[in-house]
Amino acid sequence: MSVPVVALIGRPNVGKSALFNRIIGDDEAIVSEEAGTTRDRHFSKAEWNGRAFWLVDTGGLSDDPNAPMDREIRSQVATAVEEADMILFVVDSQQGLHPSDQRIAEMIRTTNKPWMLVANKVDDPQKTDFYDFYRLGAGDPIPVSAQNGKNSGDLLDELVNKLPESIPEDEEALRIAVVGRPNVGKSSFVNRLLGEERLVVSEISGTTRDAIDTPMTYHGRKLIFVDTAGLRRQSKIDDGIEFYSALRSRRAIERANLCVLVIDASEGEFHNQDLTIANMAWDLGRGVIVVVNKWDLVEKDDKATHKFEKKAHEKAPFLKHVPFLFTSALTGQRVSKILDVIQLVDEQSKVRIPTSQVNERLAELLARRQPSQAAGREVKLNYATQVSVAPPTIAFFGNHPDLVEEHYIRFLHNGFRETYPFTGNPLRIVMRRKSGTDRSERGEKAERTADA
Repeated sequence: MSVPVVALIGRPNVGKSALFNRIIGDDEAIVSEEAGTTRDRHFSKAEWNGRAFWLVDTGGLSDDPNAPMDREIRSQVATAVEEADMILFVVDSQQGLHPSDQRIAEMIRTTNKPWMLVANKVDDPQKTDFYDFYRLGAGDPIPVSAQNGKNSGDLLDELVNKLPESIPEDEEALRIAVVGRPNVGKSSFVNRLLGEERLVVSEISGTTRDAIDTPMTYHGRKLIFVDTAGLRRQSKIDDGIEFYSALRSRRAIERANLCVLVIDASEGEFHNQDLTIANMAWDLGRGVIVVVNKWDLVEKDDKATHKFEKKAHEKAPFLKHVPFLFTSALTGQRVSKILDVIQLVDEQSKVRIPTSQVNERLAELLARRQPSQAAGREVKLNYATQVSVAPPTIAFFGNHPDLVEEHYIRFLHNGFRETYPFTGNPLRIVMRRKSGTDRSERGEKAERTADA
């Protein structure tokens, strides 16, 4: 399901960033007494009462629309309003109604987007006069104190009640997010695959801004390709369009069953940002396929593909479990092969190993190597079972799961990969006590380390 976006907007220094931090429970946004501190946007996933949403913090709208920085911020906020499913308009209860508040309210009303008025810096609602704020036409302001958290729970209760209902995805369809940095040829690749110019293609980096759903059928299975805007490093996202392109891409990955990461062969290597995108999909439990596009532009020998993959594996060992496809969207070289690879990765994500076979493999691995023993305590693994698919997850039960060292969990991970490759998919290892009631935090961490 698509996760809704909630945007915080308002004048400078009304406490938007403090409220952002309060809601997400972190100090991700910069908070300062200096007006206009937040110039770029910050966004983070938040959840309340079982409802997840993206929360976006924006720069403050000032009274000087002609200043260059203010023009940029106004453009960013306008994009925030356009993209948001719900707007939280934050005002300063201590300063009272400001003429800029009225102009912002008028701007919001023209969008026909749902919005809520949040009166910040309210330590005692009984001693605060909200009369002037009713002139904004938003009904009762919701009083909060972002600094100490007072009434933030009431705000979130009302917010999640007003969020639009998520639209269920087609459960029968296989969703494939086509992701990658800007201008690597994602749209050209999808167009070549579909045999028609469905998506806009341009030499200008970042032409694709929206995540575009494009369906097709292959061997009786409905596939939905989601062509996303390119993901850049957060520090490079310097305008509202690029910022929301990154947010849309992350949302597309969350909605997808697997991801096709398109990279540019002509650049000669697997970039760190390519790795960031692959890690994002892998950590979310999505299958991953790497498409090395523009392969026709590369001077290569018989071992070129092997060398390219080897360099990628050196940067990220988990990519050893990911299929690479070397293609050219321009010439069509090997593009259609992606469909069979997608089917393979999807099938592998759903492989379920019978418990008897899991324990036979565990016995073989234990015979090869026992877990290290802790001082004064014997560490045993008694049995294991696969507890879920997509991504495949195997739970190991023992007497001291917190004492199983990370290198041994990697040994178990690699040992099972030898027999059950789960091609293109992360394999998660969970360590549990024999009773099955506790899950070790250390085991969870080691699971991530084994996939990395």
